Amino acid sequence: MLRLTWVQPEDLLGHELRQARLDGREPSRIEERWRAAGGPDAPERAGASPHRVSRYLRLLAEDLLDELADLPSRLADDEPTELAAIKAACPDWPTTRLSGTPGPPAFEASWLGRAIGCLLGKPVEKLPLDAVRALGRASGNWPLTGYFTARGVPAELLAAHPWNRRSAATSLAENIDGMPEDDDLDYPLLNLLLLQRHGKGFTTTDVARLWLEELPPGRTFTAERLAYRNLLTGVEPPHTARHRNPFREWIGALIRADVHGWTNPGDPAAAAEQAYRDAVLTHTANGVYAAMFTAATLAAAATGDHDVHTCLRAGRSVVPHRSRLAQALDHAVRLAAAHEDFDTVVDELHAVYAPTHHWVHALPNTALLAAALTHADGDFTGSIRRAVAGGLDTDSVGATAGSVAGLLAGSPAAIPEHWRAPLKNRLATTVADLDGTGFDTLAHLTHLEANRT
Repeated sequence: MLRLTWVQPEDLLGHELRQARLDGREPSRIEERWRAAGGPDAPERAGASPHRVSRYLRLLAEDLLDELADLPSRLADDEPTELAAIKAACPDWPTTRLSGTPGPPAFEASWLGRAIGCLLGKPVEKLPLDAVRALGRASGNWPLTGYFTARGVPAELLAAHPWNRRSAATSLAENIDGMPEDDDLDYPLLNLLLLQRHGKGFTTTDVARLWLEELPPGRTFTAERLAYRNLLTGVEPPHTARHRNPFREWIGALIRADVHGWTNPGDPAAAAEQAYRDAVLTHTANGVYAAMFTAATLAAAATGDHDVHTCLRAGRSVVPHRSRLAQALDHAVRLAAAHEDFDTVVDELHAVYAPTHHWVHALPNTALLAAALTHADGDFTGSIRRAVAGGLDTDSVGATAGSVAGLLAGSPAAIPEHWRAPLKNRLATTVADLDGTGFDTLAHLTHLEANRT
């Protein structure tokens, strides 16, 4: 029996009920109908429930997904998705360019940082926070100073908290041999191709067409998989982000944003607008803002003249002031400034978000990203280990933290050797003909796009 993840209507319905409450809609009556019919909860951590439901329940789930989409939101005015309205909701929207342009070494450090942070988080992706901490401590690697390892970890602990099954064979310290394939690196590669083919003036339709040509559907997840499905059934962008897509405020658009920041050095506004055109294929509101925040932060970091706190403020300036993401970012930065022990910061973030948000949702993950970078003061090792130790979407937050911190570091030599060496300047991917490409080559290609007019 094939249970395809992230698309079964009966699995989507539970996620949409939760998302409805988060974005200001009242789904109680619809939820009562689903429960009365015997409808299940959404899978807690997996993408699909283990068993089929009846044809009646599947058809009911499809109908209820459409009814939920028609519910009005009390947050609509504060959390727009149209770009003009987003800009109007940002009183500090950046209007001037910052000085400074990076060379290839800075881009190489950022590509490397993204890969290293992702690789650090891969084996513990999907594990709960207590498991991440227990596995690190059992091997004497807490706070994290190197990649996770099974060496020295008691068998009973490994049985209780098994490594991520897709990643364990390629991402533990004892078996890393180059950077393994991961969607957190595939999307930056796709966006590099996007700019090579269409330039910075690309449209959302260009993004969709590129995906259909170059991205295997089995390598998409959550919002990206549903947008892909919607494209194949004739739904056009940007409605692809809204149609039966309860993951439209999850982290997917954020992990695609790096290239938009890298190629607009010193111009957070242009970076945010570029990220926006990419993000609205799959996401709305706070899912889009998370991508814009990341791109603007990286655009500021790319100048080489600003500390991480200035860069994060640049990112915050493109997030609507009264949005939930703005509140989450402000809270996270305050927590990081107030507590010396980062585990305390993480515990407080989990206390706020775990009861209501999925572990892949953009709000807790972007908040964790901002807290990790702030608390580490932009230091490379400090940033990635805090991001992964947060125990949410470990590889994705680790990747973006590594990208920002690597760019701030300015060159590969500034990243400790024990992080860099296992990658062997080699990246695996399913994207086009880029499999096996070196990070130095990717840096050169990125530099060309950053300087293309």
